[in-house]
Amino acid sequence: MNRKELLFSAAVGATAAVLACAGGEWALASTRGPVNPSPLAAPASAVPASFADIVQRVAPAVVSIDIVGKTGKNDVAFGDSPFGGDEDGPPGLPPGLQQFFRQMPQQRAQPLHASGSGFFISGDGYIVTNNHVVDGADKITVRTTDERSLPAHVVGRDPETDLAVIKVDGHNFPFVSFEDRAKPRVGDWVVAVGNPFNLGGTATAGIVSAMARPRVSGSGYVDYMQIDAPINRGNSGGPTFDLYGRVVGVNSAIFTPSGGSVGIGFDIPADVAASVSKQLISNGKVVRGYIGATIQDMTPDIAESLGLPPHQSALIADVTPDGPGAKAGLQSGDLVMSVDGHPVTSASDLTRQVALARAGDDIRLGIRRDGRARQVNVRSGIRPADINLAMNDAGGSGPVDAGGLGMLVAPTPGGGVRVERVLPGSKAGQRGVQPGDVIDRIGSHAINSAADISQAIAEAHGGHRQEILMRLLRHGQHRFLPVEVPAASG
Repeated sequence: MNRKELLFSAAVGATAAVLACAGGEWALASTRGPVNPSPLAAPASAVPASFADIVQRVAPAVVSIDIVGKTGKNDVAFGDSPFGGDEDGPPGLPPGLQQFFRQMPQQRAQPLHASGSGFFISGDGYIVTNNHVVDGADKITVRTTDERSLPAHVVGRDPETDLAVIKVDGHNFPFVSFEDRAKPRVGDWVVAVGNPFNLGGTATAGIVSAMARPRVSGSGYVDYMQIDAPINRGNSGGPTFDLYGRVVGVNSAIFTPSGGSVGIGFDIPADVAASVSKQLISNGKVVRGYIGATIQDMTPDIAESLGLPPHQSALIADVTPDGPGAKAGLQSGDLVMSVDGHPVTSASDLTRQVALARAGDDIRLGIRRDGRARQVNVRSGIRPADINLAMNDAGGSGPVDAGGLGMLVAPTPGGGVRVERVLPGSKAGQRGVQPGDVIDRIGSHAINSAADISQAIAEAHGGHRQEILMRLLRHGQHRFLPVEVPAASG
């Protein structure tokens, strides 16, 4: 049976770039200047004779990232798969896709050693990489092309876009710039540089295969760029360049039935990476706007029933009670046609446009209700944590949060609790808990409610244990799964 996995390239560490805001423009803070201060001239012919000049110019800004952590933070064990995954893959990803883990499974008592990629975006040591590269790292070391090894620390992480910024001390580092204005076109040449299989300094070339691939990772904030330049385990967090030496994407994932590259890679577009990096450097986190509504795409069937063309709006399915949208008069069934005058093309497009607002900003929604166009002004709130959003979506009387593990559960008639939803990147999700699993025991305690899970976590805190051992039923078979407990509150 072929197993198709979306492998989030393994490796921890790497960084993002330092940007300084000056007069409304973002300028790179450096005393030396970028690797490519003036754009390289693209070859006149459709097929470049060589990529050597480009690679020579940009490669010094690309780094390898080595991390040391604890197994259970960055690695995830799913069944007996050689890449840490079972046939269904982790929760939160489309069928047939799976995260790209950094290494073969290890015994959990051993430290995790992994590697990934990143690139300098400023001369004073800011580096961009993937969030999944540095998540849970206890020690991060950056290796440069001139064979220096430098300790690094995390400046900020954004799990929603799988981006992170790290920093090393020093100055005059060679760096590269984002091309965050003009998007590449399908068919454009691109060059990826990174650290596949810990080899370091590896360049591969290909073309842009497709743009705006949605729902690759479960994130509503990224429509990925697909490329066929070979990227493999360890390429995560590395840059993809255009023929002018500008960063057009950040390598994040691949689709593969074999564990190696088959020419289907996914990049976070440069405009997303540039925006997120600026916020991480400035604030250490990304704060997004929020209107408090459950939305869905306008499918052709829905559009036809309403006498409207498809893909030109987003449908409000539900409005969070007492949320910003509800207070402004937004209603279930409203069609959102525009945000501050900008057309809305899909539910994910609406999510991204709203996310650009700051708390307290007025968001002007152009909507259609009962066949008539009107305007609703919503004062943006701050987007809550994902688990709270999930609980809002559940409606309060349905599945509930299970002890802060990042999953929603509901009792089952036969005993145990059924997992209804698992949030990507959560403690439950990292260890392989999946929707549909029935948890019936933790340690020696029978589990019949979310409160029982919370009690088991409280007992683990009292015994100074960092993990609980769940027994769950999946596809008619029991299995045991250790899950890291959240930190005690208070």
